[in-house]
Amino acid sequence: MDNLGNTRVTASIGGSDNGDQLSFDLEPSNVQIEPGRAVFVRARLKPREIIWFGSKQERPYALAVQRSGVDPQSVEGTFVQRGFLPGWLATVLGMTLALAIAFVVIWLSYKPDVRSLATEQMTEVGAGKIPAPSPALSPPASEAPEAPPAGVPAPPAVTEPEQAGGAGNGEGAGAGGGGSGEKETEAPERTAAAAVLRLAAEDPGGRHICYRVYAAGQGWTDAVCDGETAGAAGSGTPLKAVNIAVSGTKGTSGGAFVPDPASTKGEGHFPDPWTNAADGIDNYVGSTEEDAPDLMGFTVNVDGGRGAVCQSTYVHDDAWLSLACDEPGTGYDFTYAGTHDNALWIEAVRLTV
Repeated sequence: MDNLGNTRVTASIGGSDNGDQLSFDLEPSNVQIEPGRAVFVRARLKPREIIWFGSKQERPYALAVQRSGVDPQSVEGTFVQRGFLPGWLATVLGMTLALAIAFVVIWLSYKPDVRSLATEQMTEVGAGKIPAPSPALSPPASEAPEAPPAGVPAPPAVTEPEQAGGAGNGEGAGAGGGGSGEKETEAPERTAAAAVLRLAAEDPGGRHICYRVYAAGQGWTDAVCDGETAGAAGSGTPLKAVNIAVSGTKGTSGGAFVPDPASTKGEGHFPDPWTNAADGIDNYVGSTEEDAPDLMGFTVNVDGGRGAVCQSTYVHDDAWLSLACDEPGTGYDFTYAGTHDNALWIEAVRLTV
C-alpha cells in the first residue's frame, strides 16, 4: 500500500469471501504509512475444508483497506482450491476394494470336492512260494534214495552267525558314552562387579573401583581395577560403552556423552538419563548396539558426589589427559572423563577412588 498524500495514514486491512469458506491471515492487519512511503502486508488464505477428491473449485474473495471516515477500498481475487488427492486415485482404490471383496466372497463360497482314491492293496497268498511236489509211491528200500523233485532248489546250508559282540559292544558303548556326556557350561562373564567383589573379599575395608570398556568391533575388554588401563590407547578404535563397579564408596552413578549432529557448536550431549548402582553392582554408560554412537566421554561419581573419584582418558588424535578428580562439596558433584568435540572420541580410560 502506497501513501501518495502528505499526511500520515492509519488503515486496517480485512478479508471476506462468499460463505465464509476461507480463512485470512494478515500480517500486519493495522498499518501506519508515512507520507510518500509504502507498506507491504502479507496475506495468507487457507480453505476451511479440504477437498479430498474431485475437480478444482474457485472461491472469490476480497481484501479491503479501511481508513477512518473513508469508504473502504477493496481488491478482488479468486482462490483456486484443488483436490488433495488426484481423481484417478479414487478410481483405483474403488476397483481395488471391489476386487478384494470379490476375492473374499469367492474364497468363502468355493468348496472343493476332495475325495480319496487310495484303495487297500490285495496280496496273493503263497505268491512266490514253490508248490509242494505231487505225492508218489515210495520205492523199495533196496532202491536208491529218492532224489529231490526237479526245479526245487536244495535247502541252504546252515552257517554259523558272525560274532558281532565286539562291534556291537563297541557301538553300544560309544552311543551310551555320547548320550550320557554332560554339556559343557559356559563360564560366567567376568564383569566389573565380579572383579570388584573379589577385591572387596580380599580387602573388606578398602575403597576400590573396577571397570571395563566396550570397543567398536572388538567387544568387552577384561575388567581392570584401581588405575589400570582399559582399552587400547592410540589404536584409533572408539569406545562405545563403559562398565563400572565400586566397593566401599556407597555406590556410583554416571552418564554417557555422545556426538550431537544438531549442535551448532560442534559439541556432544547427554542423550539418556544418568544411571546408578550400589556397591558391588554393575553400572553401564553408553550402548553396545551395532549402531551405537562413539563415546566422547562420560561422567562418574561415587557416594552421590560426596566421595572423590579420579579419571584420565586417552582422546583420539591427542594423548592421555591429565589426571582429574572431583572435589566433593565444591563445584560439580562429578568428574567428566573425555572430550567435548563432536569429531573426537575416547580410546582408553583409567579410574581410581
